[in-house]
Amino acid sequence: QALRRLGRKLVRRHPLEKVFEFETGVTLRTLDLVALGVGRTVGVGVYFLANEVASNQAGPSLVICFLVAGLTSMLAGLCYAEFSVRVPHPGSAYLYSFVTIGELWAFITGWNLILSFVADGFIVVQAWSLAFDILFANRISETLHESISEQVPQFFADNVNYFFVLFLFFFMEIQYVGRHGFFRIFEVFTLVKLLVLSFVIISGFIKGDLHNWKLTEEDYIQAGLNDTSRLGPLGSGGFMPFGFQGLLRGSASCFYTFIGFSVIVTRVKESHNPQRSIPMGIVISLLICFLVYFGVSAALTLMVPYYQLRPGSTLPELFLHIGWVPAYYVVVIVMFCNVFVYAYWSFTFPIRLVIYMMAEDLLLFPVLTRIRTHTCGRIIAIVIFVTIAAIMVFFFGITDLLDLRSFGTLISYSLIAFCVLIVRYQPKRRKEENEEALQENGGNKVQVQEEKEKLTLQGLFFPGSPTPTPLSGRVVYVCSSLLALLLTLLCLVLAHWPGLLSGDPGPITVVVLLLALITGVTGVIWRQPQSSTPLPFKVPALPLLPLLSIFVNVSLMMQMTAATWLRFGVWMLLGFALYFSYGI
Repeated sequence: QALRRLGRKLVRRHPLEKVFEFETGVTLRTLDLVALGVGRTVGVGVYFLANEVASNQAGPSLVICFLVAGLTSMLAGLCYAEFSVRVPHPGSAYLYSFVTIGELWAFITGWNLILSFVADGFIVVQAWSLAFDILFANRISETLHESISEQVPQFFADNVNYFFVLFLFFFMEIQYVGRHGFFRIFEVFTLVKLLVLSFVIISGFIKGDLHNWKLTEEDYIQAGLNDTSRLGPLGSGGFMPFGFQGLLRGSASCFYTFIGFSVIVTRVKESHNPQRSIPMGIVISLLICFLVYFGVSAALTLMVPYYQLRPGSTLPELFLHIGWVPAYYVVVIVMFCNVFVYAYWSFTFPIRLVIYMMAEDLLLFPVLTRIRTHTCGRIIAIVIFVTIAAIMVFFFGITDLLDLRSFGTLISYSLIAFCVLIVRYQPKRRKEENEEALQENGGNKVQVQEEKEKLTLQGLFFPGSPTPTPLSGRVVYVCSSLLALLLTLLCLVLAHWPGLLSGDPGPITVVVLLLALITGVTGVIWRQPQSSTPLPFKVPALPLLPLLSIFVNVSLMMQMTAATWLRFGVWMLLGFALYFSYGI
């Protein structure tokens, strides 16, 4: 009985009538939602991440990396789109997992979102620092470095520009407390940003050289890179100089650039026709973002040989390579303005929102609700978050934070795909029912109904009811959990077992067995009755697309470094300690 009560607590679902609501007072059309999604997705990453990935991870195959990352985000976007019409409340992945698969998974999702948003805030700080340095020709860093390097340790001198930017963020966030009417300015800057990036794409096709996608060892020798000790890090030439492994690692890094479209589902109450405009906004914004990234990466690798891209360089520097200095300054100014607008949107706002929702649901301490309801609480939260960002300067590099941000988001996307797989096969949930009463008082009814339905092997593949029942819902829940485990094992084998490429029969046998099990369990889910509730949008090809989304997400997570997994593990241990000591 104790274990049963514990299990019920872990899977307790959020009552729909008690969902937290917030509004900004702005009415958004579909075009506004597309602008919001594109503006938040095509953010600071496009200006410095492409150079980093092309120089030491993927080379010209950077365009394929963006394709893989874009398809991964599109699969997740379809799942978000269904939930936006199924649960028409703002709240994103945290709310969707809470109303679908229960409290424990909601806490994991929310805890990961906090980690992701904290990392995102520091990434914006890094981008602002780069923008300041580029705009003033590195004079800020050089002047401050020369003036204080004799009085303080070298580490502080090297990172003083970060602290300078953190103070700017602090005053911006204080100003945010009374800010209104910023959305139209955001739309204008989004349009300007797209026009400038389109200019970058057109310039690439004008000044680009297709030979840069077919580099050979002779090109390295002519460029003075004929030392064998340096040729190894440059790859082997051609379109994929770093091989298939570099392509996968680059895809995991590029995934960060597609993070941001989920902000659309937090605007359900502001949208004019949410059941139509939210799905369209998600899909259209992701398509636009993919086309922009694909074009920019193609222009970059066509204009500049990938081995000439310096780690830490930014997108505008490609115009210096071809001698277009005025274009360089135009792109730098737009980059600076974009980072300013992106930061002015308030990088602590999403953190405070998630913490407030979790505190309202008593998964975190109730006193934390004051960070949204009280001005003093907001200011204290801002001071704490900015202090944490300053501390993170000492322990994490920009690539570490990019991986952490991507890792947390991949976890959230996988859980949303899992939720879609679960909720489509569950019996209809009455909106007015109370979850606690259902668990405590309705347990006997459910038990009697399950006694009437006996699970048999024939019933797994040929269910007797055309509509979902509690038994078929539990079958799908168990099978989906088993599939998540099998897909994780398959990704682990594919990522870390080199014997597959050499034709070793051992690893190949393991992969074949896993694929057979995955196929069989997927067949069981496919045969179960689906909910017939009419919705304006549903994920097509169920259960294949959600399973494909989970597989791709886990595959990208397997490309992360061991240090990233360790940091994520420490963060989750802290979260579980908090949940099982208080939240539960």
